[in-house]
Amino acid sequence: MPILTRHIPVLIALALAACALGGCSGVNQKVSAGMADTIPAWAGGLPADAPPRAGTPEYDKFMQERERKRLMPAAERGDDAKPAAPAQNATQ
Repeated sequence: MPILTRHIPVLIALALAACALGGCSGVNQKVSAGMADTIPAWAGGLPADAPPRAGTPEYDKFMQERERKRLMPAAERGDDAKPAAPAQNATQ
């Protein structure tokens, strides 16, 4: 089947669309890390009590505080102890 002149613009459009779609993967990898932090919790974003991302100064402070609390006796931590969830019986 010979290539008609009207097929050339269609082929060019498909090639441009394929290149643009392939370029999205490289951009999305860099943008998605910062963009995920801006999505509100009601739309599926991070909850308000989520720890900060690794590699940030806030994360280092968070980990230091967590380690400090871990080394404290349980009576002095001041955290409300959550009761353990009852184990579910798999045979039911």
